[in-house]
Amino acid sequence: MIVSHDRYFLGGHDLEMEEIRTLLVEAGLAGRLVDKALAWGARASAYESEIRAALVRGETPVLIELADDLPADIDRGVLVDIDHHGTRAGADQPTALEQIFARLGLPATAWTRRRALVAANDVGHAPALRGLGASAEEIRAIRDADRRAQGVTAAVEAESRRALATAERAGDLLIVRTTASTSSAIVDFVLPEYGGPGAEDLLVVMPDTVSFFGRGAVIERLKSIPGCWYGGALPERGYWGAPITGEESDRLVACVRRSFSAPTP
Repeated sequence: MIVSHDRYFLGGHDLEMEEIRTLLVEAGLAGRLVDKALAWGARASAYESEIRAALVRGETPVLIELADDLPADIDRGVLVDIDHHGTRAGADQPTALEQIFARLGLPATAWTRRRALVAANDVGHAPALRGLGASAEEIRAIRDADRRAQGVTAAVEAESRRALATAERAGDLLIVRTTASTSSAIVDFVLPEYGGPGAEDLLVVMPDTVSFFGRGAVIERLKSIPGCWYGGALPERGYWGAPITGEESDRLVACVRRSFSAPTP
């Protein structure tokens, strides 16, 4: 089997990564996974020594959602890169969970309703879940589990609700400013399933990051900003973020705001 020489290195924890771990354990591969419980945005260098050891043993390192910052002497041709971000994002591209499922060669019966929901959530958040016919209860259960997996605390959730209460509308765009360092709870609590006001397009300004969630045409224009990340159900819709602060953040907010003052892309 393709998995006979694989060793799996897990990236930043969210609900999808936890489901991948569960999938590997259920496939009897617990002894072949390496998991340092990294945060979102994890890099392969966190596992450099373990990757080198795997190569010495003749194993195939499978890097799951790990940004490649490994030294040049490590041959990329012997690594397997599993990801669904950046240039590999898209509504028509398989998620990391689906890629691992296919690599394991599991029967279709192992692809459960929960796994389908987890994969949909990773690509397109609540709209994709609704597309699978998920109920409000299912959507909240998946999103609650995802926030827990990401380590979102009750204090962050409270701050997110406060920030939403003071949000600003600019046409179809909702602009939220928060002291929290994550936008996850804001993106959830704006949903009607949580009693939120709803927003097709959302811009979240954090202390050291700006994130946008919404139409792909806006993300396409933002992709040129250095150091950014993006993904989702592109090209129609998705998410984008970049480490931006201070005056640069204010300029970006003004730029995105202008996109929604003009005719809809």
